[in-house]
Amino acid sequence: MTNETLNIWTHLLPFWFFAWRFVTALYVTDIKNDYYSWPMLVYMCTSCVYPLASSCAHTFSSMSKNARHICYFLDYGAVNLFSLGSAIAYSAYTFPDTLVCTTFHNYYVAMAVLNTVLSTGLSCYSRFLEIQKPRLCKVIRVLAFAYPYMWDSLPIFYRLFLFPGESAQNEATSYHQKHMIMTLLASFLYSAHLPERLAPGRFDYIGHSHQLFHVCVILATHMQMEAILLDKTLRKEWLLATSKPFSFSQIAGAILLCIIFSLSNIIYFSAALYRIPKPELHKKET
Repeated sequence: MTNETLNIWTHLLPFWFFAWRFVTALYVTDIKNDYYSWPMLVYMCTSCVYPLASSCAHTFSSMSKNARHICYFLDYGAVNLFSLGSAIAYSAYTFPDTLVCTTFHNYYVAMAVLNTVLSTGLSCYSRFLEIQKPRLCKVIRVLAFAYPYMWDSLPIFYRLFLFPGESAQNEATSYHQKHMIMTLLASFLYSAHLPERLAPGRFDYIGHSHQLFHVCVILATHMQMEAILLDKTLRKEWLLATSKPFSFSQIAGAILLCIIFSLSNIIYFSAALYRIPKPELHKKET
């Protein structure tokens, strides 16, 4: 039992839950012809990737100092892949009526791809600042994930707080609200390091902020998935009549660009770890 034990399980068990939902969706979907469902399948696939990557990172990060950094580089890449999957699903199913087929809608996913590249680079770079500049490291890492989330959520903010449109006023709204609340709570816990900062040593194994952060993130993803599935079902007729569904090349191109550039970032920063000179452990006295 270590401080990482529950970090592993709080994402490993949800991975199997999301994987089960993804496989079930594949089973009931005509993948070849039901192009309207492709964004949903991509989103559900990416929702499996990030908890698995996180669980693996927490499992194997203790192998060595460099292994720790590389594990979390991959974790950050998986989180950003999920961010792109969310953007694709939002673009396909959840955009408010007044924003569908606008310039913002047309470039929304393209910007989400760019955001994933920048976010992966910044979050990986932040690990090089952990020792010398821990506060700056934390700020950069939080911003690296906050900015893509804010971009992805712009249509949701518009829908919830401004003008949702007739087709977007449905049962999914409450799930979007719950998703937002859980995400904000997760961000607060990640940044504030509560409750362990109030009682050092008492939450080393169970109940520390990163475990609570994991739980909130999984709950947020569950709420988000329910909202997207409801929008997909309830708005299908209106969306098909109003907008053009994603083509296979558009979805595949966005995902491949994200993977290629994110992996390039990860490889670059991983190689940089081995270029850093190791500090001298013992100085020879003369």
